[in-house]
This record gives sequence, C-alpha cells and structure tokens, in this order.
Amino acid sequence: MTVSLNQKTQADSGDSIAASPGWYALAVLSLLMGFASISTDLYLPAMPAMRRSLHADAGMVEFTISGYLIGFSLGQLLWGPISDRYGRRISVAIGLVMFVIGSAGCALSGNALAMIGWRMVQALGACASVALSRAMVRDLYQGNRAAQMMSILITVMAIAPLIGPLVGGQIVAIAGWRAIFWTLVCIGLVTLATIFTIPETLPTARRNRESFGLVMKHYTSLLRHRRLLGYAGTGGFLYAGMFAYIAGTPFAYIDYYHIPAQLYGLLFGLGIIGIMAANILNSRLVVHLGYDRMLMIGTIIAAFSAMVTALATGTGWCGLWGLVVPLFVFASTTGLIVANSITGALSDFPERAGTVSALIGAIQYGSGIVGSGMVGAFADGTPWPMGWVIGIAGIGSLLSMRLLTAVRPSKTGNFRQRKD
Repeated sequence: MTVSLNQKTQADSGDSIAASPGWYALAVLSLLMGFASISTDLYLPAMPAMRRSLHADAGMVEFTISGYLIGFSLGQLLWGPISDRYGRRISVAIGLVMFVIGSAGCALSGNALAMIGWRMVQALGACASVALSRAMVRDLYQGNRAAQMMSILITVMAIAPLIGPLVGGQIVAIAGWRAIFWTLVCIGLVTLATIFTIPETLPTARRNRESFGLVMKHYTSLLRHRRLLGYAGTGGFLYAGMFAYIAGTPFAYIDYYHIPAQLYGLLFGLGIIGIMAANILNSRLVVHLGYDRMLMIGTIIAAFSAMVTALATGTGWCGLWGLVVPLFVFASTTGLIVANSITGALSDFPERAGTVSALIGAIQYGSGIVGSGMVGAFADGTPWPMGWVIGIAGIGSLLSMRLLTAVRPSKTGNFRQRKD
C-alpha cells in the first residue's frame, strides 16, 4: 500500500504550504524523527546493569552515549548531501539497515569498548532517519508553518522517550540488558518496511546534482553565515546540556539517590511530559509570535533553570527533588528551542534543506558529545559534574541568541538582516 500526499497551496500567516501529508505519513515522519530517542532512552535504565556485566566503571558506560553521538553527528554530514542528490527515502532505508546491524552488534558485545564501537555503527544508521525526517518536513512546509509542524511531530515523537525508560526498565528486569538491543533490531526492521509505504518528498527535478566534493565545501561556506551560527549555537548548547542530563541522571537517580531502576523511567518521563507540553504550546504560539521570539523565550528559561540545576547539584539543596524540578524545567525548554532553531536555519537555505539539516544536526549532536563526554570524564559518584555542565550549556544557549538579536524582527516575529 502506498499513501499519497494530497497537494494543496494556501496562505497561513504569510507562509505557503507546499503539500499536506496525510496522518499516516506524518506518523512515519514522527517515528523517523524519534530514532535518536529510541536508540538511547530505551537502554538508560540498563546502564548500571551493563556496567556490572561488562566489568566497566560508570564513566566508561557513559562513553557509550558519547560514542553514539560521534557516529550520529558525523554521519549526518554524509546523509544530508546524499539525500539531496538521490532522494530521502532510499537514504533513510540504507541508514535503517546500518541501524539494525549496529543494534545486533551491541546485543552481542562482550566488553565496553566493543559496545562503544557498535553504538557508533548504530548511530551512523539512526542519524539518517532523524536528519532526513527534518528535511522532509522542510520539503513540505515553509516558515512559521514548518516550525508549527515540527513541534507537532516532535510532540508525537516524544512518546518514545516517555515510555522508553519505563519499557527498558521492565525489559532489564525480565530478560536482561541485551534484550533491549534485540528489541531495537525489531524496531529497525519494522521501520524499514514502513518507509516504503510513504512517497518520496524530494522530486527528481529539485535534487542537487553537484559533486560530493563541492557539497562538502558548502559546509564551510554555510558556517560563515551569522544567523546559521546563531541557530546552531542555541540548539547545540541545549543538546550539550540535554545529553549531560541523559548521561548523568541514571547514576544520579539510581546510584546516588537509590531510586529503583524500574522507577527511573517515571522521573525521566517527567521531563518528556514537559517537552511535549512545551511543543504543544509552541505549535499554538509560533504562528503568531514567530519562531525567533519563541526561541528567545526558550533560551531565557533554559539559562535560568540550568543555573538552578548547577546550584542544586553543588549544594545538595532540597535533595532529590531539588534536582528533579529544575531538570524538569530545563528539559521542557527543548520544546521551545529545537523546532524553532532548526526551522530558522532551514528557512534561509530551502534549496539545500538536506545539507543544512545535516550540518545543524551534526553541530547539535556534536555538542551532545561534549556534554555527555564531560559528565563521563569528570564522574565522581555525585550529580555535580552533570550539574555544572548543564549550567554552562544553558548560559551558552542564551548567549548564542546574540547572533540573532543583532538583526531586526520582521512582521512575522522573526529576525532579518539589516540592510545597511
């Protein structure tokens, strides 16, 4: 069965819509967008058990997240131009095959180094789904409407990280941590079959026929754009903090505060609920306020909550809940920052949506490498390393907005270059 896209053109707050996909196609895009969460959140409750089984210390197990992010960030730099040249669907399909192979390797790993290596392979495949699903949204929508649809898709996608730790904790309790990666093998195979039930979003006439060498040079030229750096910085610093949160909370909650692994998912799920609520709010307000104004609001809240998190981890203020509450607020700002920063970056380069999406994704997840890696490198058995990394990340996200606020807001609420 092939699901068609119903073509239509209309105006919505000054933004035209190129096409309106049916609910099934949107559901598939949400699934693809969720592969980063699916690949990581499902196994978070298993990290302490993996540490014991693989005879590794906590820092080494946390590096399995950093290794994943290395593959995830670098891989996007390849998938973006490949999809611009050959189309989105076939590129995603090849990536899913790699994801399945990497997941099976993780399940069979006998030591932490092997696990890190296979996580990189898994990530090289998973990043195709995430980066190209964003480009597919940009193929179909423009401007504030694209930001609105991105928020809606992220809200649906957030179901994965919401239930992932809960399901993962039960899988660990029933079948052990290796069963989690066999579950990911099954998810990859099902998604691979599903991708061929939706149409290609990038017509042949719109594909980029430039050589890969020239495309790679474009990455350098894109980094000279002040606005692009602003969007990349706001999202990148947030990702550094979020992956510090992802890497640090299993040990902070389970080992330091002695929360049972089966209940870890409940605390982690609070942040996901916050992200979903913020995305719903963003989808309602962005068409009126503009994605840049919503981005500014998100970065201000992120910076404040990040500093409170750092204070709480450094002083032990209010114990467990003194950590959970500011982390909840910080995580929630993802719903105000991610969709708007990606949309802003893509809006300036619609003809290179795949390449720009890949570059933004590489910067964001590359920042995640730094965030999770620093938590692992400075691990001392307390939540403090996670706290100060998140604090720096929140401030950095806010400061990156300076690259955007140096220009004037337009009628749509978005900043545009001054014409001197």
